[in-house]
Amino acid sequence: MPIYCYEPRREGSGCDHCRDGFELSQPLSEPALDKCPVCGGAIRRAVTPIRVGHSVSGLDDRAKEAGFTKLKRLGKGEYEKVY
Repeated sequence: MPIYCYEPRREGSGCDHCRDGFELSQPLSEPALDKCPVCGGAIRRAVTPIRVGHSVSGLDDRAKEAGFTKLKRLGKGEYEKVY
């Protein structure tokens, strides 16, 4: 399910939940919300940039620091230690 970002229609309005915006996981078949689920204030779905791909180097670095071992597959049943 995609995660949608919502923000209040008027800047500075709304409750603690919606004042700074919030994210909500919704099926594609559901319509966009027009009211805050907490206070009932007017909200709108915010346009957010799509994140295509991401670097796994951060994950690799953290795994290495935590003491994990990464193996690279060379062939059937053959692996080489990367770190």
